[in-house]
Amino acid sequence: MIVILNRAAGTASGEADESANKVRELFAARGTEVRILHPDEQRDLSAVARDAAAEDVAVIVAGGGDGTISAVAGALADTNKVLGVLPLGTLNHFAKDLGIPLDLADAVETIVAGHIAEVDAAEVNGRIFINNSSLGIYPEIVANREAQQEHFARGKWTAFVWAALRAFRRFPFLHLKITLEGKELERRTAFLFIGNNEYEIAGFNLGARACMNAGKLGLYLSHRTGRLGLLRLAFHALLGRLNQEKDFDSYCVEEATIEARSPRLLVATDGEVSEVETPLCYRIRPRALRVLIPQTERNGDTPVAATRRDRSVASP
Repeated sequence: MIVILNRAAGTASGEADESANKVRELFAARGTEVRILHPDEQRDLSAVARDAAAEDVAVIVAGGGDGTISAVAGALADTNKVLGVLPLGTLNHFAKDLGIPLDLADAVETIVAGHIAEVDAAEVNGRIFINNSSLGIYPEIVANREAQQEHFARGKWTAFVWAALRAFRRFPFLHLKITLEGKELERRTAFLFIGNNEYEIAGFNLGARACMNAGKLGLYLSHRTGRLGLLRLAFHALLGRLNQEKDFDSYCVEEATIEARSPRLLVATDGEVSEVETPLCYRIRPRALRVLIPQTERNGDTPVAATRRDRSVASP
């Protein structure tokens, strides 16, 4: 196996070496030899993933946060390569939704056990994402958070709070034309969120996915909602009443095209922010990824959970 470990920004060389040695020892204890690769100044994460995918190796393991997993998944989508996941990030949404253990030793055990599930990937303008993509206020927050971390040496969460306050003060609206499976929508919105499969949008499982192989995008957006309106939507989501909101739309589709007045938009994909030319063309890629997950009595030979009943393109 090849293991791609992404050194976190600011991590000391000794700490990175210690982490690599621990991973190597955990695999060796289970009778598996691995070769560990690190991105560096000469080859970034995407280049390392592409080179690994071109080698005659069946399993490529990604060690890091969701951004790292997403970059490696982008190189493996629609190939015969198998993705292993070592969830070493802060949130680890992809691992959690697939039931992959967050404990490093247990995650290694899952990879060595070799139970493969086929799960969906999504893409925007050819770029793969495994969790979600968003427009509007969230990319603004992430971009500003990164700038504060770089220029003011603030910690991640402190920078996030300052960036969120600034974004809510500016509160940029987007004027979007959304085409989904023959239906056109005109929306003035502060955020648009597109998920790889449907997300739970109400209750205490908010932000989780019960299924990763339904072959659908989940599309969610506010409509004409200001600052207080967004806070109201968040409160109603926790109460399980979000679908009753007239200023909130959700759709379940296979593809969507987003047009805007601007030729480029700030887009977040799995936590990474970049400027992307419009229109934005989103689509699902059914069962494009082969991922090593724990085998349980519940999922058997199917990934994660039984596919939900498909819903037509309709606002709740």
